[in-house]
This record gives sequence, structure tokens and C-alpha cells, in this order.
Amino acid sequence: MSSEFGINVKVSIFGESHGPNVGAVLSGISAGFRIDNEALMSFMERRAPGRRPTDTARFEEDIPVIESGLADGITTGDPIRIVIPNRGQRSADYDDLKNKPRPSHADYPAWVRSEGKQDMRGGGPFSGRLTAPLCAAGAIAAQIIAEKDIYAGAHLLNVGGITDYPYPLHPTWELFKSVSKKTYPVISDPAGDRMRLRIEEVMAAGDSVGGIIECAIIGLPAGLGGPMFDGVENLLARAVFGIPGIKGIEFGKGFDSACMRGSQHNDPFFMDGDAVRTSSNNAGGILGGLTSGMPIVFRAAVKPTSSIGLPQNTVDLKDGTDTVIQIKGRHDPCIAVRAVPVIEAVACLVALDLISGVS
Repeated sequence: MSSEFGINVKVSIFGESHGPNVGAVLSGISAGFRIDNEALMSFMERRAPGRRPTDTARFEEDIPVIESGLADGITTGDPIRIVIPNRGQRSADYDDLKNKPRPSHADYPAWVRSEGKQDMRGGGPFSGRLTAPLCAAGAIAAQIIAEKDIYAGAHLLNVGGITDYPYPLHPTWELFKSVSKKTYPVISDPAGDRMRLRIEEVMAAGDSVGGIIECAIIGLPAGLGGPMFDGVENLLARAVFGIPGIKGIEFGKGFDSACMRGSQHNDPFFMDGDAVRTSSNNAGGILGGLTSGMPIVFRAAVKPTSSIGLPQNTVDLKDGTDTVIQIKGRHDPCIAVRAVPVIEAVACLVALDLISGVS
């Protein structure tokens, strides 16, 4: 089973939700980069639970331990191994679910693949817990690409029908930074307040709600990527779909493009001093699988949290009978909120992979 992505810079994720730890191995990083541990922890805190009353009650410190690849805080050129201890698990919450797959989880196909030997506790290797080491690797990548004035930022574009402002044609690092400091990462604070109320509403009902995350990468030069299967969309989509709960992705105008005319969708070129730019960005900064020099813009759809407190129909795989379950445990009513920095992490890792392939 592959838990790895990347061409020049590879990221491998390991561990299970209720195992002793989760972690990542980041290889292909050049020697000589100083890693700011304070910035690393600041990034991790954005994903960790506890910032909002609607977050899961599971407590995790999420302190990455870098076991190799650094010497005195500077990359050595060797693979960077990151380990994050798991704490606060309540495995007993899953005792009654071993043979009763939770609707919309990977439980049933994992049970078939492993012949009933899979780790059901907290979703095992399919859990959102695995996004913690992904964020740690992405936080390191973010620091490296920043040295070349390349940045990625994400925000909640939509939660349960409540919509935030989209990014402007040319989003800035200052905008990314401002959004990242907010409890609910949005551009419009009133939209964030309405999203919070919607999440609290479904939480009180024992239900959950999905969302859409918009992400932009700025500073990448034109010409990176490749045609066909090595295109920038391909690389980003493969990595983004590795995040649990992601059900869709679109670039630029995405599916809206199907309802547009060419005269509406085409992005006209013009000279901006010595640089070639476009006056719109319907292509999302990617043409023919290559970066165009405009911001890369994509949106990811996040499904409603599958673990809800309402009774749900399922089957008892041991007895071969229909049954009903009511999931216990601690779960986010909207996983899209804490997935925002995860999307950023993936974007930073793909950006680093792209520029690392340039000689």
C-alpha cells in the first residue's frame, strides 16, 4: 500500500490513529536549510484540536520529534524522519465496531483487504490523524520555498452553504498570514461567524457538515511541470486526494468552465513590465500541465465527517446480519476547518517538489 508521493522530494507517511505514534519521512531535501522550530510548531498548532469549541475533544500535543536529517537545526541532505507520539486515545470506544463497519468510512473495504485483521481503532491508517505528520513535513517545505519567495495559503471558501470571499486575482503572503491567524480561517470575518454558527447547529443535532477549501500558490515561475501525467494538476490532485475526506478538486474555474464559452474562459496575455501575465486566471495558473507564472488556484471539496452521533444502519460482518450502530468517541463536526493547514502543507510539498526538479 502506497503512502508516499513526490518525484524529486518524496514524502512517506506511517502510523495508525491509535498506535504509539504517527510520522513522516521527507527525502530529497538539500543540505544547508535551517529549520525554524517555532514556525514549525506554529503551523502544527493550526491543525491540532482545541482552538475552537467545535473541535474534537481528543487532546494531542502534536509535537514533532525530528529523529534524523538535521544537525544543529540545519538539514544534512539525508532523509528527515519525523515522529509524533499519539496521546489521548480511547480505544475502548471502538470495541463494539470491530465487525460493524461505520458508514462512509474505509472500515468495510479495509476489512475485506486485510481479511478482518485491520486496525479499526480510530480508523487506523485511514484516519485523519495521519495528517499531523503531513503538516509537519509541509511546514518544513513551507520554510524552504519561502526562501525563494514562494508561498501557499488556504482558507474556508464554503461550509454548509456559507460562503467566504474567493481569493483576489493576485493573493499575497500578507493575506495568507492574516487568514492563518484566525480561529476560523476565512477572508471575511462575518462569513466565519456564520460558518461557526452552522457548525454548532449540526453539532448540537449530532450530525456533521462538509466544506470547500480554496488554496493558492504564489511565486512559482512559468514552465514547471510536464504534459500528460506529470502535469501540475496531476501532482497536486494525487497529493490532495491522499488527505482523508477529500472528495473533489478543481483548478481555476474548474467545473464552471463547462458552461463557459472560449471567449469567456480564455485568459488574455499582456506585458507587465518585463513579465508576461494574464488579465484573468480562469486556468488557475496551469496551462498544459505547466505553471503559467500566475497564481496556482485550486479548490478541494471535503465531505461531512463520517463519524456522527446519530443511529446508522450497517451490517455485522461476523454474523452476516443487518444491525444499527451509534458511534461513540470524539469527532469534529466539520473536518474542513482543521483540514485548511493540511491542504496548505500538501501545496507547499508539491511546490518544493516542482522547484527541486529545476537544474
